[in-house]
Amino acid sequence: MRLNEISYDNAAPVDGYGAGFFRIGGTRFDGPIAAFATGVQPWGGYDDTATLIAQADTLDVLFVGTGAEIAHLPTDFRTALEDAGIGVEAMASPAACRTYNVLLSEGRRIAVALIPV
Repeated sequence: MRLNEISYDNAAPVDGYGAGFFRIGGTRFDGPIAAFATGVQPWGGYDDTATLIAQADTLDVLFVGTGAEIAHLPTDFRTALEDAGIGVEAMASPAACRTYNVLLSEGRRIAVALIPV
């Protein structure tokens, strides 16, 4: 078996998560967060589109982790992001973390907005 070391360049992958928190690049963040290739910041949930739209020029797809289970995104939230040119994919937060890490390692222009499990 051949193992390859994964390189994330300057971005930090999601290392773990638990009840109410995420660990990204070895740092714990409590509550909802948004992770971009340029860093991590608090996210105000579905009412906070400004935090995500501010990064529109740096990403093509945003994965939205909806918590422990997948849920539909509010129409206004999805529409605001898509109007800004951001593709939006909803999934459960654990799946969003895994998908983000894989595509981040490929150097893709992605971000993740996560609601804790």
